[in-house]
Amino acid sequence: MREWRIDFTEEALEDYDSFDNSVAKQIDKIIDRVAQNPLPKNEGGYGEALGNKGNKNLTGCCKIKLLKLGIRVVYKLIREDDVMKIVVIAARADDEVYDIAYERITK
Repeated sequence: MREWRIDFTEEALEDYDSFDNSVAKQIDKIIDRVAQNPLPKNEGGYGEALGNKGNKNLTGCCKIKLLKLGIRVVYKLIREDDVMKIVVIAARADDEVYDIAYERITK
């Protein structure tokens, strides 16, 4: 099984730091679990592929939802380097998270 390295954008680290310790632990747990196989579900992984969302091309990105907390984690797979790049961690509605993710990956 291939090993995926977890990497955060600078903005995603700021997102992460905005959560209190108990929430951060839950975020760590889900990211670590998904990093074992971050591929989209249609490829046998844990991620939910995004594609086009609200006229924003997020192909190559996936999301994880922490339903009880209302938090979404959006990450981009960099397959040639086996990197799971965390782009956004936010307690926001889907559309807002997708807008933020698109802005961050296209800058």
